[in-house]
Amino acid sequence: MTIRELLPQFLHLVAIDLISLIVYLKLAILASIMESLLLPIFYIVVILYSVTIHEVSHGLMANSLGDNTAKNLGRLSLNPIKHIDLFGSVLLPLFLFFTTGFVFGYAKPVPYNPNNLVDRKYGPAKVAIAGPLSNFTLALLFGLTLRFAPDLFISPMVFELFSYIVLLNLVLGIFNLFPVPPLDGHWLLMTFLPPRMNSLKVYIYKNSFILFPIFLVVFIVFVSPIIYWFFRLITGTGL
Repeated sequence: MTIRELLPQFLHLVAIDLISLIVYLKLAILASIMESLLLPIFYIVVILYSVTIHEVSHGLMANSLGDNTAKNLGRLSLNPIKHIDLFGSVLLPLFLFFTTGFVFGYAKPVPYNPNNLVDRKYGPAKVAIAGPLSNFTLALLFGLTLRFAPDLFISPMVFELFSYIVLLNLVLGIFNLFPVPPLDGHWLLMTFLPPRMNSLKVYIYKNSFILFPIFLVVFIVFVSPIIYWFFRLITGTGL
């Protein structure tokens, strides 16, 4: 065949390639836009259920120890709507996502009456530890899935979402263990401090508004690297 005869076929193939490239680029742009829109929604859903499970765990432990306050108020539900705090569950996570790229938040605390607990001495500590333990359980469940079943993640977005679930729940669990009111860890400290250290208990409660900002600085500077180490230990990969 002559060049003149081949030229229309060649131009036809070039046109198809150009159209295919344009379509591919448009789809890629659309996928990127969709991902950028979906990620904050997924992150909000993840934090809503993580803090919901955290709070429900407190209520379930209190209920098992004889206090049905949370049950009577309908707070032993995995429906996030029952636990949403407008600022802590919605506004704060959205603000942090668009300013830092990381989402963090909290839910309305599940109420309980320590006077109703059958274990008056260690009951409050058991109720307190139930929340962080639920977060560590979630982090292990999703983290070990990342480590030992990586073939499940066809989409990088799913891998990123699972990674976020692990990291968030490690942060929630460790953060809440610190012994500063109103965090769960302060109940552990108050339970195990001997009576002769009652003055320290009073000091912590009276100065919690000063101690809490100090704790935040310590957490960000010194504890964050430990959290990332635990993340790598569980998932076998870095962020």
